[in-house]
Amino acid sequence: MTTQFQQPPQTVRRLVVEVIDARNLLPKDGQGSSSPYAVADFDGQRKRTTTRFKELNPVWNESLEFIVSDPDNMDFEVLEVEVYNDKMFGNGSGRKNHFLGRVKLYGTQFFRRGEEALVYYTLEKRSVFSWIRGDIGLRIYYYDEMLVEDDKPTPPPPPPQQQQQEEEQQEHNKPPPQQPGVVFVEEGRVFEASGPVKQCVPLPTGRPHSPRLVVVEESPPPVVHVPQDPPLQEMCEPPEMQFHPEVRKMEANRGERVRILKRPNCDYSPKDISDKKKTGAESDRVHPFDLVEPMQYLFVRIVKARGLAPPSEGPFVKVRTSSHSVRSKRACYRPNEPTDSPEWNQVFALGYNKTDVNSATLEISVWDSPTENFLGGVCFDLSDVPVRDPPDSPLAPQWYRLEGVSAADQNPGRVSGDIQLSAWIGTQSDDAFPEAWSSDAPYVAHTRSKVYQSPKLWYLRVTVVEAQDLNIAPNLPPLTVPEVRVKVQLGFQSQRTRRGIMNHRTLSFRWNEDLLFVAGEPLEDSVIVLLEDRTSKEAALLGHVVVPLGSIEQRIDERHVAAKWHALEGGPYCGRVQMRLCLEGGYHVLDEAAHVCSDFRPTAKQLWKPPVGILELGILGGRGLLPMKWKCAGKGSTDAYCVAKYGRKWVRTRTVTDSFDPRWNEQYTWQVYDPCTVLTVGVFDNWRMFADVSEDRPDCRVGKVRIRVSTLESNKVYTNSYPLMVLTRTGLKKMGEIELAVRFACPSLLPDTCAVYGQPLLPRMHYLRPLGVAQQEALRGAATKMVAQWLTRSEPPLGHEVVRYMLDADSYVWSMRKSKANWFRIVAVLAWAVGLAKWLDDIRRWRNPVTTVLLHILYLVLVWYPDLIVPTGFLYVVLIGIWYYRFRPKIPAGMDTRLSQAEAVDPDELDEEFDTMPSSKPPDIIRMRYDRLRMLAARVQTVLGDFATQGERVQALVCWRDPRATKLFIAVCLAITVTLYAMPPKMVAVALGFYYLRHPMFRNPMPSSTLNFFRRLPSLSDRLM
Repeated sequence: MTTQFQQPPQTVRRLVVEVIDARNLLPKDGQGSSSPYAVADFDGQRKRTTTRFKELNPVWNESLEFIVSDPDNMDFEVLEVEVYNDKMFGNGSGRKNHFLGRVKLYGTQFFRRGEEALVYYTLEKRSVFSWIRGDIGLRIYYYDEMLVEDDKPTPPPPPPQQQQQEEEQQEHNKPPPQQPGVVFVEEGRVFEASGPVKQCVPLPTGRPHSPRLVVVEESPPPVVHVPQDPPLQEMCEPPEMQFHPEVRKMEANRGERVRILKRPNCDYSPKDISDKKKTGAESDRVHPFDLVEPMQYLFVRIVKARGLAPPSEGPFVKVRTSSHSVRSKRACYRPNEPTDSPEWNQVFALGYNKTDVNSATLEISVWDSPTENFLGGVCFDLSDVPVRDPPDSPLAPQWYRLEGVSAADQNPGRVSGDIQLSAWIGTQSDDAFPEAWSSDAPYVAHTRSKVYQSPKLWYLRVTVVEAQDLNIAPNLPPLTVPEVRVKVQLGFQSQRTRRGIMNHRTLSFRWNEDLLFVAGEPLEDSVIVLLEDRTSKEAALLGHVVVPLGSIEQRIDERHVAAKWHALEGGPYCGRVQMRLCLEGGYHVLDEAAHVCSDFRPTAKQLWKPPVGILELGILGGRGLLPMKWKCAGKGSTDAYCVAKYGRKWVRTRTVTDSFDPRWNEQYTWQVYDPCTVLTVGVFDNWRMFADVSEDRPDCRVGKVRIRVSTLESNKVYTNSYPLMVLTRTGLKKMGEIELAVRFACPSLLPDTCAVYGQPLLPRMHYLRPLGVAQQEALRGAATKMVAQWLTRSEPPLGHEVVRYMLDADSYVWSMRKSKANWFRIVAVLAWAVGLAKWLDDIRRWRNPVTTVLLHILYLVLVWYPDLIVPTGFLYVVLIGIWYYRFRPKIPAGMDTRLSQAEAVDPDELDEEFDTMPSSKPPDIIRMRYDRLRMLAARVQTVLGDFATQGERVQALVCWRDPRATKLFIAVCLAITVTLYAMPPKMVAVALGFYYLRHPMFRNPMPSSTLNFFRRLPSLSDRLM
């Protein structure tokens, strides 16, 4: 009997090499690219991946599996992964596959399945003169597999020579490669098809979108390879309306990425509309009101009446045409004048249409106010009304006999008397237009156009010197020094000094502290100075002084102002205080944000310089304004008006009621003293016209446009349409468009104009006695409030919300959006340095050998002739400026939504931006925002720590914190000194330059010894707690 023993289960070990991708390979096909594939060789087994056509950053994601013949000695086996450029995909001139690099790994670097990780290995050279670069990503692991009895043994691998011969024979019999497929670029995706592709383009539906932007960039994205399909049907005919994308090429070559950036639905860029209104590029003669479209008006001036039939108590006048009817205010009477001689002194501006001039009449009638009785009228034929064109003299009013409507009205008891009036046809340039009641505006004062002037503002400097003979409480604890402070008040402004220094011998207190306030003309207020004893919990008043502003000395320079003693009031004798008060006229009182300031002149008019030009603004009209209020039956309405601000002059257009496309066509001028200033134009919806006298309803903002004067060419008219945008809690919202015409009339390059650019931006006192940033911001807030209060008291009033919006009073408020915008502005400013570094890196790596050789020659010329270095640099700057002249802005830029980071904002960040100070949100939201701010501050903290570390490492070179490093540094410096003394400087410069530009085959991919030495230097970060 024979017993069969069961054999133990046999296992086989398999090694898996996952070739993921490669990065930054060297181009080898003669066309700036490569078609790489990877070959793995392990234990006599050789396998390869597929070829990626023209990819310097190929992605394979392929697994190559090998059998480990001797698992016990696997640690001594070698795995070689080599990367080649496939000659079949090149230009056809190569006879062999170009070597792109290799990686040699030992068995000790293999891990069991489940412990593996993706590792990028630097490609190595095959010989000293090989030129290799790039990395390859591999994931390597092994596992043991159980053998089943039915499994056939795996045939041993053929010898390497025989396998290589078979591989070459297969490649020789391989059919020629097909041309790469068509690349379809869609929004966010790139597809590559290997066969012919036909696509049917559907007709556009709905509103046409703005043209999309196609940007060609250099870094290739991942490509989805689509298998070859049968040919599709013939492409259908393109639609009649196609929107061709705008293409910007940024040094794009074959096989590079094409990305489409879709613009938002709303167009946020300004547009040129000069073709709609032919204003001309440059005008030889400047005519008044030539920037706007002339609008014809029928002007009627009602002066007074005489001999009216009784009773006539407060009569009024009706003016009627075929399309308009307006009513005057109630008449007024002069003292000691009869009641039959009322006066109105009122001008009406009615819309005038030339087509109806032959059949239209002008009817002017007088009515009694309490009884609505007809008192007489006058009728004119519009064809007989004269036309007045400034600078013609005003038309003198004449007396006209009042007539009745019927024969019964001719009774002397019914109709009698005369009326004094004048009627003419003119445009909006007429002198009477600003004060006229327009037919497109209702009969309220809040709709009239007006020109305002900001109040003249001064800085009030109060220097508190000392105080004597104060009545200090005698019952103070021992060793207690009285705490005496001075409080100064001017209107709503209030400041306190620091604690006074007590002189124990004279019992006086000294401060020598300056306090600054904003004072506005007329100087009718008073400065109140209070001395307080704050030793105890409750402040005790020691005395006060009241100084009228009109008695304070004014100065325009830095001359010394004598201090004066002022007796304290509030008792029999409370002591005295010494102060130095003066009104500073040499400063410019800032009421706007510094980056959008429209004026830099000092307060004192004696220091003003002559103007350099005239700024003309034509406010044409608005387009597509959104409804701001709702009337009955759900109908939307907008009553828009414009406000423009430049310098101390504010202008306000008339309100065009119930119109989404208002036409103002009003023109204004300003004198320009500095072209580096900003003009601000805002559009608002009028709500005060519907409010009661006691009710203050703020006007709603529609949008704002800023135009920097220095960006305007001299004597050129810019007629553009700017989008009106408002940032709300829900995001960016386009409210419509405004059409503006701007011209800066000045000599182009006269010495007076060019000399402004070399003068200080602010007046002289800002540099002799500068103000602190926090102090200046506080003074700006006070000045803004005073300007708002001044303009609110005007007629018609300019609301405080309008003034604050025009002056950017909230520009200092914290906003995550503004922080991001400023960060990206810094990145954009430093982009040239990054571009220069990349260009130098390409030169060092010999990406373009011709450019590198030319740079070698230029470097030799500059080293041998160093006198050419500075002229060559300035000539390069000149050439850059001439080159960029082609890309100069054609129109003045408005608000940039992309620069403001307003197109895609997080809702919570917007809600935080509109939050009040202090916050009015629940504690949970405040905690979340605080944590987010802490995370942002942690990143800033890390960056600041890195900067400090690099600076401390530089200091550590000679500070002997690391004795060995300092010795090495001193020895190297000594060697450099001897070398530079013994060798000619030009030879040293040439050697250093050529060493920096050496070929990559002589370059080590690892960091240099100098950089390694610097990174090992100690810093003070290890001493932080």
